[in-house]
Amino acid sequence: MTDVTELTGKLLIAMPGMGDPRFEKSVVIVVAHGGDGGMGLIVNKPAPSIGLGNLFEQLSIEGTAGGNEPVFFGGPVENSRGFVLHNPEYRQDDTTLSIDARFGMTATLDILRAMAEGVGPDKSLVALGYAGWGPGQLEEEIAENGWLITDADPDLVFSHDHSGKWIAAIETLGIDPIMLSAEGGRA
Repeated sequence: MTDVTELTGKLLIAMPGMGDPRFEKSVVIVVAHGGDGGMGLIVNKPAPSIGLGNLFEQLSIEGTAGGNEPVFFGGPVENSRGFVLHNPEYRQDDTTLSIDARFGMTATLDILRAMAEGVGPDKSLVALGYAGWGPGQLEEEIAENGWLITDADPDLVFSHDHSGKWIAAIETLGIDPIMLSAEGGRA
């Protein structure tokens, strides 16, 4: 079992019956976790009304690369704030948060400009908003069977099969999603 004190860089997979419709069938990458709480980005829910090209236009960013890519609903907190999850080879001085050896996150307009010009990260996902947890809240949700935990595989996180990520993430644990119950229990 995963030590819930070490969740940065892990994927959280919402269990059926979680109770919060904003997280139903969500796959969340934990970008930071510690004693003061946690932060994550939902990686499988494209925002229904905005794409990357629309975002570039709204922000007056010129360029043509990536315009057809979706922008994701990253979570219910600060949903007008943008975050770019990306491969670790891309760095912007002090503005890139190194999540682990597989992921980085940058939240500046410079990365969006680079993406529009075609010189941004090789793999990326743009999200508006984030999921946030106060001290001990995420650990409590895990203990109450709200989330499954697995390693964050870049191929899964950056996959273009957004609707299939939830099932694919569960299958990395060797679990058949049909066997999951909305009711938790203890042995």
